[in-house]
Amino acid sequence: MSSHLPARTPPPPPPDLAYQTYGPMDDLPAQASPIQIQRLLAFLRKLWWIPILTLLLSLGAAAAFVLWAPPTFVSTSAIWETEKLRLPEGAAFIGDVQNYYGTQMELLLSGRLHQMGLARLQASGTNAVPLDEDRKPLKVKVTVKQQPKSTIFVLQSSSPNPDYSQAFLDALVNEYLAYKKNVRKLVSGDTLSSISEQVLRLERELKADQEALTTFQRSNNLAILQEEGTIAGGYLARLQTQLSDLKLESQLLEATAIEQDQAAATGNTNAPGSLLDAVRAAGSGSSSPAVTEHQIAYKEVELLKIQREKLSKHLRPKHPKIAKLDSDIERGQRIVQLYRNQSREQLTTSRQALKMKSDSVQATIKEWQSKVVEANSRIAEADRLKLSITRSQSLYDRLVLLLQNVDISRNIDQETIAVLEPASTAQRSYRQEIMVFGLALVAGLGLGLGLIFLVAVRDDRFTSPTEVNEHFAGSVVGQVPEVRAPKPKGALPLLAQDDPRHTYAESYRNLRSALLFLPLEGFRPKIVLVTSAVPNEGKSTIAANLAETLALGGARVLLVDGDLRKGRLHEVLGLQAGPGLAEVLAGSTPLEQALQTNCRPNLSFLGRGSNVKNPGDAFLSPELDRILARWREQFDFVVIDSCPVFAAADAATLANKVDGTLFVVRRRFSRSRVVREALELLGQRQARILGVVFNRADASAGSYYYYKHAEYYSSAKTA
Repeated sequence: MSSHLPARTPPPPPPDLAYQTYGPMDDLPAQASPIQIQRLLAFLRKLWWIPILTLLLSLGAAAAFVLWAPPTFVSTSAIWETEKLRLPEGAAFIGDVQNYYGTQMELLLSGRLHQMGLARLQASGTNAVPLDEDRKPLKVKVTVKQQPKSTIFVLQSSSPNPDYSQAFLDALVNEYLAYKKNVRKLVSGDTLSSISEQVLRLERELKADQEALTTFQRSNNLAILQEEGTIAGGYLARLQTQLSDLKLESQLLEATAIEQDQAAATGNTNAPGSLLDAVRAAGSGSSSPAVTEHQIAYKEVELLKIQREKLSKHLRPKHPKIAKLDSDIERGQRIVQLYRNQSREQLTTSRQALKMKSDSVQATIKEWQSKVVEANSRIAEADRLKLSITRSQSLYDRLVLLLQNVDISRNIDQETIAVLEPASTAQRSYRQEIMVFGLALVAGLGLGLGLIFLVAVRDDRFTSPTEVNEHFAGSVVGQVPEVRAPKPKGALPLLAQDDPRHTYAESYRNLRSALLFLPLEGFRPKIVLVTSAVPNEGKSTIAANLAETLALGGARVLLVDGDLRKGRLHEVLGLQAGPGLAEVLAGSTPLEQALQTNCRPNLSFLGRGSNVKNPGDAFLSPELDRILARWREQFDFVVIDSCPVFAAADAATLANKVDGTLFVVRRRFSRSRVVREALELLGQRQARILGVVFNRADASAGSYYYYKHAEYYSSAKTA
């Protein structure tokens, strides 16, 4: 083996142990979105004829429509809102200010107004109304546009008949002005009728109130009622004051009676009747003789007590002077008691008299209160009738004034919309044709691009190695460009020593380098299985050329046709199919006799052998493990071409026994979903996926930069 090959590595572990999967193949990431700009551009370059076809079809349909559709003639008119004279004492028509202009535009576009304009045009008799194919009046399209920052409305009418467009627009504008005038007359008439009804109603109410006040005044003299009310109020106030005085005097008498009862209970017969004296003084206005004598007797007794108290300090109790003073004091006390008894009788008599006076005053107060209430009620009724008359009169005067204003405004023309420019002579318009062709252009291109977008969405076939890396997290270890065969349906020749297809040859050298220097831990792969998801993805060609490239590098290489069902490697190499792998596994032929070494230097070949009914059973035999162990000792590399994963279970069975697996993906053939399922199946079998080989890459694409510089491969030598 050549010295530039990597050193031998330790032998691998037994085949029954699970191999470590290379890269992220054992845990595939979520599928990336297939819609990318590069992918869309690739489909656009491939299917460029679809937008052109849809564009031509849409433009052809637009041209047919334009040729079939009648021409369009447009007439233009303008109306504007004139200045308005505001009358201070008059009624004015107003509308919704915020939506006024929008309302006018919708009114001009309304079907009712168009019918009225058509009726006006038919009634005039000056212009015949043209009819369409259904014997109906020719339709006219009307547009209304308000000029920016102005009150000017521009109206346009379009139809196939130029005279009819102009006449219809004039009729529409005139009918619009007449319609607004009629509506205002109806509104003013309804308003005038409603106000008139209210005026008549208020007039009847006013007359009824006036008659009620006259009837009341006939039976009630307001001046006398007011005078009586004033007098009765003053007299009633005096009675209230007198009743208060009597109540106070009654309370004083009650207090005096209580005081006397307390004095009698305590045996104090010498206490003067101060409250009784005050009541009597208040009732009579001066002190009576009885009151004076009582007070004199009380004072004399008190003076005698004081004199006895002084003499008792020096004289004995039985001294004649002391005895005489005691006799005088006793006699004075009897006189005071006599006066007190007389005062109690007078107090009882006074209380009875006060009660009679209070009852009389209260009865008088009630009588005069009823008189005051009656007088006030009559006065309030008169005021209510006057207020009702005043209110009705005020409303009546306002409505009469409003009725006059509405009547005047009804007969005054308040229309603020006027014709600025009458309908112009209809001119041919190409706006519809331009719009149709513009829509056809957009629709044609949009439909074509949409179809391409749909194809790109539905087609999950790989178009570049970038898509494979995006789907499977950078798993591409090599890419082989597409090379045309010498004949239209001939087989592609294998690589030679000095192959002129430098780009094709360098791609396999790059794959060889990737296989030699993969960033793996532990042993290097020596037995490599080459497979794909489905047939016709180019795995056999890649396996043969890879083995050829490894042999050209000086390594001892064994190429094995592991497709025991439909293997064709012997035809590509020009060798015999058997005896081959089938006979070796069956034990009928020794390995040394089955190997063919006459095809290439350093390259041995083992054909598929004879057809086997169930090749999968042969791959499960222990003989395969012994054969693989011998191959690891005899050869530097063993490349096994297997059947596709979804063609038979052979590839999934072999993948677990070899050192690594190369998975082949073909441009514009391999589908993302199928490849993903195949890799997941290999991962479930504990296969060691070394990477993906992207076959038939587009070498002419701008994104393909590998090995395009042919001057580096020229046989001419430079100085």
